[in-house]
Amino acid sequence: QVHVVESGGGLVQSGGSLRLSCAASGRFYKINFMAWYRQTPGNQREFVASIYTGNTAAYADSVKGRFTISRETGQNTAYLEMNSLKPEDTAVYYCKVRELEATLNQFEFWGQGTQVTVSS
Repeated sequence: QVHVVESGGGLVQSGGSLRLSCAASGRFYKINFMAWYRQTPGNQREFVASIYTGNTAAYADSVKGRFTISRETGQNTAYLEMNSLKPEDTAVYYCKVRELEATLNQFEFWGQGTQVTVSS
């Protein structure tokens, strides 16, 4: 079982920056994928950024050039550096991790989310 905890959310003015953290813990073989999603009331959760083992990253078009996802080598912690924040970035940000078992089965786990609010 993987326990996922996000942190770093808060209130920031438009144009400001925040850094979110996602920590995965528990008993598992390997975490091979970590990603950030966000959700606003009444809307579906949407993809923001992801990173695979080996640091291959992908981004939603809406955040390219402003957000950077990273992961400490050999660690199960991912970060989302968010710069030039806009009011439309306001959302609850969720971290998703994918566990790879020795059997090659994969399971996904979500955190509880962290609120990011960008004021205009």
